[in-house]
Order: sequence, then C-alpha cells, then structure tokens
Amino acid sequence: MIGKPITGRSFGGCVRYIVDKPEAKILFAEGVRMQNASTLTNDFNLQRKMRPELGKAVGHLVLSWSKEDLAKLTDKIMLEHAKEYMQKMGIRDTQYVVVRHHDRLHPHLHVVYNRVNNKGATITDKNNYARNIKACWELTLKHGYHLGKGKEQVNRQALNGKEKVRYELYDAIKAAMKTSKNWKELEAKLTVRGVDIAYKFKSGTKEVQGISFEKGGLKMKGSAIDRSLSFSRINAQLNRNQQVQAYHAAREAHQPSLAQQLREAIRQGIHAEHQPSLNASGVVENLLNILLSPEFVPSAPDPVGDAEIVRRKRKKHQAEQSQGVTR
Repeated sequence: MIGKPITGRSFGGCVRYIVDKPEAKILFAEGVRMQNASTLTNDFNLQRKMRPELGKAVGHLVLSWSKEDLAKLTDKIMLEHAKEYMQKMGIRDTQYVVVRHHDRLHPHLHVVYNRVNNKGATITDKNNYARNIKACWELTLKHGYHLGKGKEQVNRQALNGKEKVRYELYDAIKAAMKTSKNWKELEAKLTVRGVDIAYKFKSGTKEVQGISFEKGGLKMKGSAIDRSLSFSRINAQLNRNQQVQAYHAAREAHQPSLAQQLREAIRQGIHAEHQPSLNASGVVENLLNILLSPEFVPSAPDPVGDAEIVRRKRKKHQAEQSQGVTR
C-alpha cells in the first residue's frame, strides 16, 4: 500500500478531478452532499470560511495498492482502510469524500478532506511525509498486502516534489556507484548529474560519520534516500568495485589475450607453410578452437560481502543472547 498526501487551495478543481471521471465511484461522504461536484465543493467551501486565513485548506490523499492485491480489495475493504489510514494521519472530525477510480491497472482511491475541521481548527500537515510512510507500512503488514520489490518498481512519472527529487537522487547515486572505485570518482560522476555530496565529520576529527546529497536545492541524508546509501554501505561498495577491478587486472596480466593467441596461431600457420613436416591442418584447427571456444571467467572474490555476512551473523547471535537473558 502506498499513500500520497497533497495539500491545495481549490476544492473545485480537486473535486471535479476525482468525481467527474466516467469510471469514478463515490464510496462514502461525511459532512457533505454527494449529488455532484458542485454541491460537494459548496459544502467544503462553506466550512473553510471558519479559517479564511488558511490558504491551503484542501487535503487530498491518493491511496494505492499493488495489482497483486486486486482480488482482496472490495469497495468496502478499501473504504475501511482509507478510514484507518486517516486516523493514523490525524485526519479526524472533518468533512471528507472517498472516491474509487478504475483508470489504472492497480486498485486506488482518492480522499478529499477539509483541513478546517468541524470546530474551525486546522488539521496539521506537518511531518506528513514521515507519517504517511509509517501509516502505509503498518497497514501493509497488518493486512498482508503485497510488498514492492524495491524502488526500481516505482513509477517515476507519477512523482513530484520531494519524492521526485528523492528518486532522482536514488537513481543517480546507484548508477554512479556501479562503475566508481573510490569517492573521488563517485563525486565526479554525480557532479555531471547535478548532484552534490556533503560529508558529516565526527567532532574534531576527519572521520566521516554520515553523508548527504543535494539536488535542486533539496538536501537529503543518504540513509533517508535509501538504507543502502548510507556512508558505510556506499564505502563498502566502492571498496568492492576496486577489489574486483584489481582482480581482473591481475588475471589479464597473467593470461594471454585473444589477440595474442591469434597472432601466435597465425605465426605457426605461416611457419607450417614453409615446413611441410608440420601439420598445417592442426594449426587451422587450433585457430578455430581459439575463436569458437567460450572463455570461462571465474567470479571475483567478494571479501567485503563475506565480512558483511559475518557481521550480520554476529549481530543476530547477540540479539538472540539478549532475548534469552530478557526471558
């Protein structure tokens, strides 16, 4: 389950967008009339007059599920989860309307609510980003919904604002990490993509404790973009890349290249033409074997990965021991 909280200024435009689509189905409304977009808009605007200074009084939620969950989701169940999500987000005691759309492959619905509640107080949108992630995660686990396979599955075209920049940073850093062997190379590749790096040092030392990335005026910690982008994990990947390259360089230095093998085979062939005692057909066969036989390339050792496995096992063992003491 994924949520997307939005705030806006115009109830009219938002309501028309979610209600007037041919496939739209109103599932529930609280404190507003459901006749049409005009009556909904009028009722929302009437209540917002209690806080005329609040510019962005429109609350808009988009709740989406994976297409793998479609069989589990009836209108009733989706409505129940929308209400549960709103409670977790602190959206209570106010007007709202819940509308389901069928214009996408995945099941999703829209909620429009009034940020001016029934008592004239403002429903906060502070920390909406963090609260949304927490609420969606809890509901996904509670109801057993499909867990996405990672950020690679997210539709970039549907993102905007902070989330759009977050995924742009994620894509840029991951791409640069694949071919970088050290921090200098990584910084150079990210600079080309318009991304700056800021290091956090331990007080009074040159020891790096953390890392942040900045693009378009928005700065985010590496671990906030993705857990795999903390300083320690990026550093481990760069070390791994360096070791793999060193392994292949050493291997190539001790093994004749294909060009070298071909040159030697041709040399033998020329020598065979002038010495009938040599088997020229055997030389040709050797040349074909070089060209046609697949080259076996063993995988590079992964000492960093091995160390990470050992660290995780040790951490798991310590956790089990502490649980045993607690019991």
